[in-house]
Amino acid sequence: MSVPTDHSPGRPIAAPLTPHLTAADLAALPCDLPSGTVDYELDNGRVITMVPPGDVHGSVQSNLAAQLKIQGEWRGHGKARTEVGIVLWRNPDRVVGADVAFIATNRLPPQRSAEGYLVTISHLIVEIRSRNDTAAYIQRKVADYLTAGVEIVWLADPQQQTVSVQRAGQAVETFSQGETLRLDCIPDFQISVEDVFRD
Repeated sequence: MSVPTDHSPGRPIAAPLTPHLTAADLAALPCDLPSGTVDYELDNGRVITMVPPGDVHGSVQSNLAAQLKIQGEWRGHGKARTEVGIVLWRNPDRVVGADVAFIATNRLPPQRSAEGYLVTISHLIVEIRSRNDTAAYIQRKVADYLTAGVEIVWLADPQQQTVSVQRAGQAVETFSQGETLRLDCIPDFQISVEDVFRD
């Protein structure tokens, strides 16, 4: 993209603008590079590269996804998803990869973008903190989920063995060993913090 510049005295030369990438651009990026497998997110048009998560992350993710599938989806209360790309908003595009998502019945059927990303905003999003995740980026991602209309975000921290529950405009609740997580959109849903982090 070229930008007109004015070379008259006292006027700075304009730098070329970097165009914002879209969800379609993101979908076209290669996942297998010579350096290894890479995942991406789109942060308001800017590509973020992420390394694949570790085994502990995968264990926590499967524990939570399994219970949301069994207690929620299989009982007709919604749909559970893992590793799903979600378009939070457009222009510039914000596309995130949620570790676990649960779409409550009142938000079904799920709507998808032309690229196959989820457009329906989930009732619940679970983010599992990896060792290379900065606290600042995780909290910003949680804030973006809530801004987009996600009702509840669970932030599972394997190192601290805690799950923080965040809702828009409410104080953060932190659950630890000996406590149980419940979910309003799934009657009788429960999972203990011990079971969240069970290896």
